[in-house]
Amino acid sequence: MTRPEGSSIVPAERIENAILFVRGHKVMLDADLARLYGVSAKRLNEAVRRNRDRFPDDFIFQLTREEFGDLTRQIDASPT
Repeated sequence: MTRPEGSSIVPAERIENAILFVRGHKVMLDADLARLYGVSAKRLNEAVRRNRDRFPDDFIFQLTREEFGDLTRQIDASPT
């Protein structure tokens, strides 16, 4: 099987580094997921809103302020 021209394989380490823990679940921020797909976070979110029925109910959720603070500290503490 061949890859489409211009496509590339994303290193597993890049994906693993983008995975965070929120509410006891592994998650990725919209900006990180959009970057993996080569689109802006705005476009990714628009596509999800337009096609909501294609995604599971827990695919997208809004962080609370406390979760956002915790996540910011988690990101700051992660190795780069």
